Amino acid sequence: MFGGRRHLALAGDLVHGRAVSWPSPFEDGIAAVLALRGRPVCVVASGDPFFYGVGATLARHVPANEMRVMPAPSAFSLAAARLGWALQDVVCLSVHGRSTELIRPHLHPGRHLMVLTSDGEGPAAVARLLDRDGFGASKMHVLEAIGGARERMRSGCAADLGSEEVDALNLVGIEVVPDEGARIIPLTPGLPDDCFENDGQLTKRDIRAVTLAALAPRRGELLWDIGAGAGSVAIEWMLADPSLRAVAVEERTVRAARVRSNAWSLGVPGLDVIEGRAPAALAGLVTPDAIFIGGGAGDEGVLDAAIAALRAGGRLIVNAVTLETEALLLAKQATLGGDLVRIAVSHAAPVGSVTGWRPSMPVTQWRWVKP
Repeated sequence: MFGGRRHLALAGDLVHGRAVSWPSPFEDGIAAVLALRGRPVCVVASGDPFFYGVGATLARHVPANEMRVMPAPSAFSLAAARLGWALQDVVCLSVHGRSTELIRPHLHPGRHLMVLTSDGEGPAAVARLLDRDGFGASKMHVLEAIGGARERMRSGCAADLGSEEVDALNLVGIEVVPDEGARIIPLTPGLPDDCFENDGQLTKRDIRAVTLAALAPRRGELLWDIGAGAGSVAIEWMLADPSLRAVAVEERTVRAARVRSNAWSLGVPGLDVIEGRAPAALAGLVTPDAIFIGGGAGDEGVLDAAIAALRAGGRLIVNAVTLETEALLLAKQATLGGDLVRIAVSHAAPVGSVTGWRPSMPVTQWRWVKP
């Protein structure tokens, strides 16, 4: 019988075989389970083992018809029963062993979240994030050891949550209330430019929205953002769905650090940032489903390397603002096909005592799907 020390202790005298507590690293325990294939093996876990649990891990190696699974009520179901929340309307998240920043994109007025944390420090970390980002008025419910003899629930505003000791087994319920001026991450592409730290090397909001639409992210896909600048396109790609992944390639150290900072603050800490110059920096990367080139397309070998790396059926979107890069895109479109789109944006601005249109630099965009 395999399980955590706590689970094996709870089972007590019911264990008639050999009790094995999970080793560290956890993967060694999975290997030990698999080594016993063909013999009776029991794995004990609490709640729903298929929500980021051992059941989901084992199912990657063992067919479902070789397992008999008896799940217990999940922590989310128990918490919904305690709070009276309709579970279908709740965002259920786990930051167990993951960054608390993953909560950030889900902070919208009136939304209810349930968050599994790693340990007794987890609720305080969640409260700090809410208070820091302008959601300190949100109501937090800390549910400890739920479903057990030590069960307890405390509630209060995130900004006022005390430092009282919390059981390591806990779940946090959040009723999201933004403070005045809180920055809410929209559900559509085209975040305001001031959401991103940048030095001017940024795909601007209007162009970015059109670019994301052209990239057309689909569940589980991987994007390469070459010449990432502030990382805005890669970040918004990942914000579109939690299953999406991205690699941002940026040769300048300061900008690469800025990309990481932007990804962290906007709730996609999993963005992979590669510091290096394309095309050399592309070697060895996982084959992408889509590629965006916002800077450096005119550098020798970059465009050809991107075309070669893209999987069949993948999308390539390249933005150009210089005549030299535009000429390159015209040549590629003439030989490979695809669509060329001219994007021109103007914003109203003061002209003396009146108002006129102030045009931004037009962008030529090449959209190509690899045969």
